[in-house]
Amino acid sequence: MHNETRRLKRSKDNKVIWGIFGGLGEYLEVDPVVLRLAYVFVTVFTGIFPGIIAYLLGALVVPKNRPHA
Repeated sequence: MHNETRRLKRSKDNKVIWGIFGGLGEYLEVDPVVLRLAYVFVTVFTGIFPGIIAYLLGALVVPKNRPHA
């Protein structure tokens, strides 16, 4: 068993744009498609602009998942 702490990282494999929801799905152990659908639903019903800003901030804040050297 690994005694490694999990960290939220953008997914390099499961991504549509920047891998935010792929990484979040891996971190939460949830299907990223469910997260993407929830994001679209919330974004549409909150006026679109806040959801786009939140996604862009996530892309800036959440680091990329880089392979270990």
